[in-house]
Amino acid sequence: MKVVIAIDSFKGSMSSMEAGNAACAGIRRACGASVIVKPLADGGEGTTEALVEGLGGKYVSLEVRGPLGGMVQAKYGILPDGRTAVMEMAQAAGIVLVKREELDPWKATTYGVGEMILDAVRRGCREFIIGIGGSATSEGGMGMLRALGYEFLDGQGKPIRDGLQDLDRIEQIRGEHVPKELRECHFRIACDVTNPLCGENGAVYVFGPQKGVKESEKRLLDEKMRHYARKTSEFTHRDCSLLEGAGAAGGLGFAFMSYLPDAELRSGIEIVLKAIRLEEEVKDADIVITGEGRLDSQTAMGKVPVGVARLAKKYGARVIAFAGSVTDGAAECNRKGIDAFFPIVRGVTTLDEAMAPENARRNLELAAEQVFRLLSGGSGR
Repeated sequence: MKVVIAIDSFKGSMSSMEAGNAACAGIRRACGASVIVKPLADGGEGTTEALVEGLGGKYVSLEVRGPLGGMVQAKYGILPDGRTAVMEMAQAAGIVLVKREELDPWKATTYGVGEMILDAVRRGCREFIIGIGGSATSEGGMGMLRALGYEFLDGQGKPIRDGLQDLDRIEQIRGEHVPKELRECHFRIACDVTNPLCGENGAVYVFGPQKGVKESEKRLLDEKMRHYARKTSEFTHRDCSLLEGAGAAGGLGFAFMSYLPDAELRSGIEIVLKAIRLEEEVKDADIVITGEGRLDSQTAMGKVPVGVARLAKKYGARVIAFAGSVTDGAAECNRKGIDAFFPIVRGVTTLDEAMAPENARRNLELAAEQVFRLLSGGSGR
């Protein structure tokens, strides 16, 4: 029997690999199955950790400009091939880096994201996996582009200021100082929203309020973004403002698609599944194990376990999911390819006790063992 494990993190309890290894230990205690453990994430928070630790990569730390201009310590990963960098834009421009009362969409910048990319390019990376969720910015990715060497100038040929405040003053865009190495780079951008750049479904109207945009400012700031899009189109000779995902991360999706010649916006789970080469292992698997901290109706709407199940069913494998907690709505997961799911908590307990890492790992290990004792005909060791 071949078993492939790809479990999302149990946030606050176990990383993806910790959960996978716990399930693996239980299965091996129950039977002599061949077990493969793969890291898993959805392109958002935790993706860098999952891929670096799961695939044996290394971390790089550096100081970059934060969303409000001060320096912050950022971290990204380089995978074992030495060519693939894994990043989360939130490390440099995330909303978690700014106190709620200090949120400022007029000035917040993605400059540090560009600094991270340049650092990886200088280290030889040419493949990029970048998660762009959780931004504090609404400036269309202009800051990142400036860090990469693009110049955004006003009518007098002077650089405009950081943030969204001066987007409507852009009259010239130049790219003479962009490193030629960027043309050799391929960017896979993990993006699970479909919003365009501008309009009532765009970056300012939909995502701006959580970043400090006031209701009375929406129209003005959206007009600034439209001006930026027009000038970008004149410079690049294409209009990416209406593409699905252009409005992601305050327009960072638009910046990638407009200015970087080999960039693609894709579902986060799709990118990760390809990066970990899960399909190659699933092709001849008998059982695929997945799961996450909480299985509910939202899981069935396309979250990580369902993405794994969809791939497993392509090759006829049975799919089992484990979770810290399970709601009534989780029954929908059975219709999305998960054959059976099991909560791992073994008795009445407090939430803190259930989420304690040592308890969570032990509970998952024991749950996996019991399930596989049944599946292997009770012939465990």
